[in-house]
Amino acid sequence: MNSCKFDPRRIVVALDYASAGQAMQLLRRLDPALCRVKVGKELFTAAGPDFVREVIDMGFDVFLDLKFHDIPNTVAKAVSAACALKVWMVNVHASGGSAMMRAAREAVNTAQHKPLLIAVTVLTSLSQEDLVELGITITPAQQVLRLASLARDCGMDGVVCSAAETAMLKAHLGETFCLVTPGIRTEADEANDQKRIVTPVDAVLAGSHYLVIGRPITAAADPGGRLEQIAELLHGSFSNLC
Repeated sequence: MNSCKFDPRRIVVALDYASAGQAMQLLRRLDPALCRVKVGKELFTAAGPDFVREVIDMGFDVFLDLKFHDIPNTVAKAVSAACALKVWMVNVHASGGSAMMRAAREAVNTAQHKPLLIAVTVLTSLSQEDLVELGITITPAQQVLRLASLARDCGMDGVVCSAAETAMLKAHLGETFCLVTPGIRTEADEANDQKRIVTPVDAVLAGSHYLVIGRPITAAADPGGRLEQIAELLHGSFSNLC
């Protein structure tokens, strides 16, 4: 997906808010031609599916980031419900196993509206020490590759991963396997609770297809202007490479 022209809708703004009202204040300051948006667990629990429908009606593509992880039948039904909402992307946990992921794939395949279906590998907040605490003795990169390979074999369209792992995943899983990258920060931003972070330009150059960006945009004094700056930075970087 790398090219001389950067599509700004590869930027996915994380709506990490506690209420629909807070999220709407931000959405009214963003241009849906310049980004997509992510609705996660906190906001979805507070605002529900009607809020998602309202956001879609505003012209935004929605990544429903609920990370489904349950028995196969339950996950399949949850994914079917997400398809009915007409979201652009939905995700599951790869650690739920092959039967669960295949059930999710079948749910999308039989739905009228078919969102991208991706899997979460290793959360970007987890370090090597955190994995050891969970009984996983291989490195985060090795665990990411293991889960991403399983996800591909189960028919997932891609995975959520750290941009630090995109080059590796691209090499092993190919150009078309979708890589969605959270933990994106510009050089001027604080890392906050993300431990494995990369700048937007470096992430795309490494192979990330979509960049999930939260606080660098949502906490800015002018979120719309900040979004435009990041889009222009990416466009300029790719133009200079051509």
